[in-house]
Amino acid sequence: MRIDIPAPALHIVNLLESAGFVAYAVGGCVRDALLGHSPGDWDFCTSAQPEQVSAVLRAAGITVHETGLQHGTVTAVHEKKAYEITTFRLDGAYSDHRRPDQVTFTDDLHADLSRRDFTVNAMAWHPGRGLADPFGGAADFRAGVLRCVGAPARRFGEDALRILRCLRFASTVAFEMEEQAALAAHAARKSLNYIAPERIQAELTKLLCGQNVRNVLMEHREIIFTVLPQLRALSGFEQRTPWHCYDIWEHSCAAVEAVPPKPALRWAALLHDCGKPECFFMRDGTCHFHGHPQASERIAREIFSKLKFPKRLGEQIALLIRKHELRLLEEAQPKPARLRRLLGEIGEEALLDLLDHMRADICAQAPEKRCRLQNYEPLREAVISLAREGTCVTRKQLAVNGGDLIPLGLQGPQLGDLLGRLLEEVLEGRLPNEKEALLQWAGQNIVD
Repeated sequence: MRIDIPAPALHIVNLLESAGFVAYAVGGCVRDALLGHSPGDWDFCTSAQPEQVSAVLRAAGITVHETGLQHGTVTAVHEKKAYEITTFRLDGAYSDHRRPDQVTFTDDLHADLSRRDFTVNAMAWHPGRGLADPFGGAADFRAGVLRCVGAPARRFGEDALRILRCLRFASTVAFEMEEQAALAAHAARKSLNYIAPERIQAELTKLLCGQNVRNVLMEHREIIFTVLPQLRALSGFEQRTPWHCYDIWEHSCAAVEAVPPKPALRWAALLHDCGKPECFFMRDGTCHFHGHPQASERIAREIFSKLKFPKRLGEQIALLIRKHELRLLEEAQPKPARLRRLLGEIGEEALLDLLDHMRADICAQAPEKRCRLQNYEPLREAVISLAREGTCVTRKQLAVNGGDLIPLGLQGPQLGDLLGRLLEEVLEGRLPNEKEALLQWAGQNIVD
């Protein structure tokens, strides 16, 4: 087994080693490299204390930022890439369930690795000395097991965010949580209330984009409901309709799995039916949920606010939830005017995302209702074709503007009204988007 450290990062290791210190690549970069992935970030641990790291690297012309001195961390910037370098340390008590109150520096790599969360993250690599793996991370890696370093209850008690990190790894890497780790995570779930909302949002977003997300959501729903209590009512809420074979939570989890792993799509799939319980009523022995897209959007926006979602991501999710009942895939060939209107309203990217969302929604319904999936590819191609053709779908794309209509004796709101009517005629295919034809129609259809 060999891990190739990029040359700029290896240069930092060599500088520290030449100065008489020990330095290893550590944690997630080692894990990701063993998975066959190219690590996005390379982190290092070293026997050198922060001021020694800074002195060695600055002497070599490398920029160093003192980003976390209280925890022994500095950030080196070399060849336009940032590298975190942390001194071997022992952690004190974690009174806030997130960060150690104090740390003690050490020159013992084993001691440093012993404070880490999971065995697959407690491995270090040196290009000459090879893999340091005192807690069996490589064996757990091969077995596909997430096991805590030491007592799971202690690890989760120190940093409650590790509970969601564990679920995230189970989702993204598709490893199974070791039984004691799973039990301890469940028992400690209420300590997640101490964690900053934006950190919870970040971990949940990564979790949702994992390949094993459906299993994780189903198996560890009580942890999910601790941080997203608005979703608890979905579990066990049966949908007695011809369209559904799952309860609302099962349906939502299946939809998440069926949609491409983009944050907005995965979140929308999870939340698109969260308003159903409050909209439920029975008629003729069948469940109905009239108005649930609006209720779901309202609940979703409450979640966005509480967990401090980025504004753009929140708006993308809200749009998908709001429009998911348009039933575009009900028709083999929806009217072109309908597609043109949607293109003008939300744009090509959002419309294609909406089709992906609708497809996932159908995939998570009763098998006999999935025949509508055959309409997905033709409809997607139709949207792409309309967009590439430069089809007129907004007022700005009309071949005339307000200035062209002023000679007709119009002004102010009249101009806007007439432009809207011209766009409607073009969208419906009753008028070509040509200046002469538009002006002629306008002249004949002025409303006093």
